[in-house]
Amino acid sequence: VQLQASGGGLVQAGGSLRLSCVVSARTESSYAMGWFRRAPGKEREFVSGIARSGSRTAYADSVKGRFTISRDNAKNTVYLQMNNLKPEDTAVYYCVAARGGIDYIVRSVYDYWGQGTRVTVSS
Repeated sequence: VQLQASGGGLVQAGGSLRLSCVVSARTESSYAMGWFRRAPGKEREFVSGIARSGSRTAYADSVKGRFTISRDNAKNTVYLQMNNLKPEDTAVYYCVAARGGIDYIVRSVYDYWGQGTRVTVSS
């Protein structure tokens, strides 16, 4: 399974970006998916997760109300819509996949992760 993230870039505070992650697996819908990020000098942290069917989602408190995760299983793609971005959102964002389900992702347990995409928010 390979995960390819894209959509990062430079944006001013208050702006928006949409990240995408394409999953190269025939059964992408068999995995819960999620996003993590690593800011400079910090450890990787959970951002958001979504269940296989898309029926459940989870968010870190720091992004609730600003970020929205979604998935299109027909396109093998997971999205992270990021609105009202803040400088503290600056990080490399990684998408992950977990057979165990969304609860595993929330606990930072996953089976696959891809290369990251960099998000920089200027003040």
